[in-house]
Amino acid sequence: MRLSKVSFRYRRRDPLVIEDADTHLAPGDVIELTGANGAGKSTLLRLLVGLAEPTTGTITDRPRVVGFAPDRFPTGQPFTVTAYLRHASRVRGGARWEPWAERLTMGHLLGTPLGDLSKGSAHKVGLVQALMAEPGLLIMDEPFAGLDADTREALPAIATEVAGRGGIVVVSDHQGGLRGLPGLRHWSMVDGHLKEGTAAPVVSSPETDTTGAETTVAVTLPAGDLPRFLARMREEGYRAREIEETG
Repeated sequence: MRLSKVSFRYRRRDPLVIEDADTHLAPGDVIELTGANGAGKSTLLRLLVGLAEPTTGTITDRPRVVGFAPDRFPTGQPFTVTAYLRHASRVRGGARWEPWAERLTMGHLLGTPLGDLSKGSAHKVGLVQALMAEPGLLIMDEPFAGLDADTREALPAIATEVAGRGGIVVVSDHQGGLRGLPGLRHWSMVDGHLKEGTAAPVVSSPETDTTGAETTVAVTLPAGDLPRFLARMREEGYRAREIEETG
């Protein structure tokens, strides 16, 4: 799959949200995507899935079967979990959803109306519908947020399995949930520009740290990046400040 000089804006005179994204995705790739709020991550995911078309540039060789688990699963639908997954299965040509529902421990949710689900439970439904047809391209937007510990621990193995059969996995994630996977590629969105490089160290997220303990982490970065970095950390709930070196 290839992105060639892909740019995107929502309306003709709007500023570009994505500018000149140029990269190649190979079978077996697992890619972690990070970036500050508003940097263009979700827009890039929608372009990869095919829910939006580039304003300029091209996306070619997208796998035939695409699975997309959005950040917020749309629960405003008149279905129970079972009815929705059966409908999604028919759309997917009879794909089997039951093994995935069992693997993600969803048995107690199957009779629940979608509108009554918590965010984490709704996200499980989104994961099942994304996985049921063995996607060649799996896109997950913040999949670790709001999930129970068992499901969070299962996601790296699931990503590895999809990649192991030649699929491509792209995960937008600020919690570093895939960080231990061998060969993990890292993308970051910075003001609409796609950059590739080494993943940053993982720090505990205030959403998932239930111990009450705190850890101080020192990060070295170019001076010009400091204001943006501090703003991003503060937006996500961390106490971040500059430390002046002495001696």
